[in-house]
Amino acid sequence: MSTSALSLSVLDLIPVRTPQSSAQAIAAAVRLAQSADRLGYTRYWVAEHHNMQAVASTNPPVLIGILAARTERIRVGSGGVMLPNHSPLVIAEQFGILEAAFPGRIDLGLGRAPGSDPMITALLRSSGAVSEVDAFPRNIADIAALLHPDGASLSLTSGQEYTLHATPAATGMPDIWLLGSSEYSARLAARQGMPYVFANHFAGDGTTQALDLYRRGFTPSETLDAPRTILTLNVAVADTKAEALALALPQMQQMARLRSGLPLGPLATVEEAAAAPMTPALLGMVERMAAAWIIDEPVGAATRIRALAAQFGVDEVMLQPIASAHTDADPFASPARERTLELLAAELLTGEQLAA
Repeated sequence: MSTSALSLSVLDLIPVRTPQSSAQAIAAAVRLAQSADRLGYTRYWVAEHHNMQAVASTNPPVLIGILAARTERIRVGSGGVMLPNHSPLVIAEQFGILEAAFPGRIDLGLGRAPGSDPMITALLRSSGAVSEVDAFPRNIADIAALLHPDGASLSLTSGQEYTLHATPAATGMPDIWLLGSSEYSARLAARQGMPYVFANHFAGDGTTQALDLYRRGFTPSETLDAPRTILTLNVAVADTKAEALALALPQMQQMARLRSGLPLGPLATVEEAAAAPMTPALLGMVERMAAAWIIDEPVGAATRIRALAAQFGVDEVMLQPIASAHTDADPFASPARERTLELLAAELLTGEQLAA
């Protein structure tokens, strides 16, 4: 075990593999969150994606409530809520309730991308969502004000003040994080004095530039007096590197198909991925992902994670466990993803974190 502790967290898209139903995939996510809680991980975040056969993480606030109720210590949050899809007041009310129910354990991670295709974006817009991307900075500020125990005030044309609260008698508020993979998000997080998550798991280029911009431009705020950063990474860890590569191949194939504009289905099992034909173009993408992602045995994986954390000077690393499963695996579990977290905890988390 390492003598120097590293704060580790988990990002979960709640993958749905070939034999699974949504109910089984969510049950597997609950088990994974409970493992992360027991192992000493700092936080467990779920993402927002829509209308994808391989992703059950469609509604972060609902999932956060389920996961927080089934865990004890770990912080639970969104990685993230795609704010252009939603009304700031609705998000503030949802997370105000979550913070009231699970005080000190809720994170609200906000992103600017739609997290969906144009059809879904149009349907969300027709439901009354605030979809103007240009309103993103103002909407973040509005959510923070609504969640604050003092609430927010509007000046009416009559000259009267109208007071709004996300929840009637808040005693605290969730931590609000800005997610991004561009210079825009880095500059905005710095300007608003927010903690910043760089989405390295899907946008590895530009990490150094974005984090440097954030740190150089950071302005202290009421809630944060110094820069605070998280780096996300894709990981699959097993007893051998060959086994880890086999477990990661289904997700790499899925991402290669997504980037090629090919049809997508549920996440393949290890056996299905091994038997699937790949064109030279798809194979090239898979090979590049295999080199960039953390796919290894425990010591090698931990060494790379520790080196990346040091290289980018981040406060925390958030791992997306991307291993699939064998065809005969329990559909209510994700054994290889649980094993990834266990192996990395043994290498990277201290005894104090494991006992927390």
